[in-house]
Amino acid sequence: MTGVLTAKQERWRLRVQGVVQGIGFRPFVWRLARELGLTGWVKNDAAGAQIEVEGAIAQLQQFQQRLLVELPAAGRCDRLQQERLTLQGDREFVIATSMASEQSTAQLPPDRAPCSACLRELWDLRDRRYRYPFLNCTVCGPRASIVRQLPYDRNRTTLATFPLCPDCQREYQDPSDRRFHAQPIACPTCGPQLQLWDAQGQVLARHDQALAEAIAALRQGKILALKGLGGFQLLVDAQQTAAVQRLRDRKRRPHKPLALLLPNLEAAQQLCQISATEAELLQSPATPIVLLKAIASEPWLAAIAPDCCELGLMLPATPLHHLLSRDFGQPLVATSGNRSGDPLCWDETEALESLGAIADLWLVHDRPIALPMDDSVTQIIDGQIQVLRRARGYVPTPIAIATPAEPLLVLGSWQKNTPAIAADGQLQLAPYVGDLESLAACDRRQQVIEHLQTVMGLQPTAWVADAHPDAPLLTPTETRLGWHVQHHLAHVLAVAAEHQLQPPFLGLAWDGSGWGLDQTVWGSEALICQTEGWQRWRHLQPWPLLGGDRAAKEPRRSALALFWQLEGDRCWDLPELQTVFSPTERSLLQAWLSRDRGLKTSSLGRLFEAIAWLCGWQGEQSYEGQVATWLENQCDPLIAGNYPLELTETEIDWRSLLQAVWCDRQADLSTAIIATRFHRSLIQLTVTLAQQARFEQVILSGGCFQNRFLLEGAIAALRSAGFQPYWVQQLPPNDGGIAAGQVLAVHWYGGSKHVLSGSGTTAQYSHAAG
Repeated sequence: MTGVLTAKQERWRLRVQGVVQGIGFRPFVWRLARELGLTGWVKNDAAGAQIEVEGAIAQLQQFQQRLLVELPAAGRCDRLQQERLTLQGDREFVIATSMASEQSTAQLPPDRAPCSACLRELWDLRDRRYRYPFLNCTVCGPRASIVRQLPYDRNRTTLATFPLCPDCQREYQDPSDRRFHAQPIACPTCGPQLQLWDAQGQVLARHDQALAEAIAALRQGKILALKGLGGFQLLVDAQQTAAVQRLRDRKRRPHKPLALLLPNLEAAQQLCQISATEAELLQSPATPIVLLKAIASEPWLAAIAPDCCELGLMLPATPLHHLLSRDFGQPLVATSGNRSGDPLCWDETEALESLGAIADLWLVHDRPIALPMDDSVTQIIDGQIQVLRRARGYVPTPIAIATPAEPLLVLGSWQKNTPAIAADGQLQLAPYVGDLESLAACDRRQQVIEHLQTVMGLQPTAWVADAHPDAPLLTPTETRLGWHVQHHLAHVLAVAAEHQLQPPFLGLAWDGSGWGLDQTVWGSEALICQTEGWQRWRHLQPWPLLGGDRAAKEPRRSALALFWQLEGDRCWDLPELQTVFSPTERSLLQAWLSRDRGLKTSSLGRLFEAIAWLCGWQGEQSYEGQVATWLENQCDPLIAGNYPLELTETEIDWRSLLQAVWCDRQADLSTAIIATRFHRSLIQLTVTLAQQARFEQVILSGGCFQNRFLLEGAIAALRSAGFQPYWVQQLPPNDGGIAAGQVLAVHWYGGSKHVLSGSGTTAQYSHAAG
């Protein structure tokens, strides 16, 4: 429409796309328009927000400028469209009813930790929300975890069943109040409430008394199942070693590090070395778990993170956590509320059954969770945030990447599963689901996929999955068009997607395992990606994967396989190998190796484990990455030198490295020297590969690059050699980030022979020759 009726006044329609729902955008616009004497309205819609504003041209221009400059802190404007309309003669500016539609491209902010204003109220005896565990405002509080559908209004959230009391209704309608149009608004009179349950679900206490009795139980060494923002956590007094061990035994988590919840930054600084960047991350609205270098030496810490030099710390993410942590006054273990192999519990009835063999008491509330999500895990690499587990505080912020023309359902990987939907140049990732080891985990994946589809109003017409032959699809009868993308190609392209890189580039995908296109287990890939296709350019010389998945649990098997590849049956003459295998095991393994019929692998993760075994690691690996983390923790930055690694036309020959490591071990060199030299060998390898490939852009991807010593060393070495390294930051380097790479693979190579295509559970393979 056109038609400006006067020279002095106009009416504009502004369409705003980006993060403009759930951040107090409409109240902000209302105040700005009133301040400038403009009339009209603002409302949410399926794409973001619409504004129609009328008044003097100078004021309209100022309104549009300030709209972008003064946007609330959590907001982001990606696109602003302006259109002139016919004057309507509105008398005032109002917040209009939201517009719903079947498809939504609006972006919702993640859940945000309490703001300073809400925290002041939480501790103010005179305030009506004093010690109320669910207070929030337009700046902070639950968002993604409570939304059932967009546009973002209270009646589309899990708070729809909590009618506002007169006081909250007055605040909600008061333009001068910071809770003006705060959709999750609540207070002790009309909002959610706490209850403390026993193992039978009987209510032991309510409200603040429930919190007080829960804290008393923690002081007695009890294990508390706490319903948090996106699901349950298991809490225990971190300084009671017996209680921590009881939690480990019940959860079947013998060694994996446990996160610590601390009341404030000062308490965290007593335990860890914290840079300004790390302190900012700890206190950010996302409040993730942050991996930090430990400086404390208290005996109880040995039970928290065995054999680790880092601790995972987090500060309170909700008012409830602030109350609990401050009242308790000491570090608390806060780990995921689930049984080993199962997804996170998020419903209190489900948690009572699922966590019945673990927890002693349940501190619950009656605000339903729409989207379950675990705590996010992060670290700082080269001064930049790197997300290792993407969930609370980061979901549902989309990643801007190139996408196919039609909406695509992205199924991710078997391990650390993180499904997504790709559409309109954005990847909308679900929260981290976990390993798909159980029917419950597969069901959870389906639940979060359906939630994404409902919120976005999309039904993707095609899917993409990992190229593993056992990769779980949707249903056995799935018939939509689909693609299978090789695991390590997806790792590399995830980095390219996040940084919006264009080929050509060299991609290094180093991890524990991924199904290869030659029917072996890959994991040390140097891939060359070009516009017309990709190729597997270099990889570690393969060796037998003794026992399949058992090799990942028993580093001695990888060591044996490497020595057998090097020496043949003479490897059994090594006293170290004679003592770690029983006669029966030796007989079986000798027969297996002589037939040479088992799987082969080129996994860098298995090489890490073999070197760790040579350095003195004993026993099995109880969680993924345990042995590699132990080896990294032996490194000393002051130690120089590295071991040789030779390149053939297609392979990386590790035999000289193994011989050198064995010689150093026989010479009784320290574990620190061997571990450091091994890491430096890999760092030098990144440079050597880059020099031979001759591409300026070098991608570092895969689970092995969660290793801080390796990643930061490779970044520095590549830069010194004149290359530009890239690694994921918004996405996890592990399998939790490969969805982005799967999307880019379909976008770049989906119509060619470089990506598997098919439908349902079958696919035909066609791959470009190296």
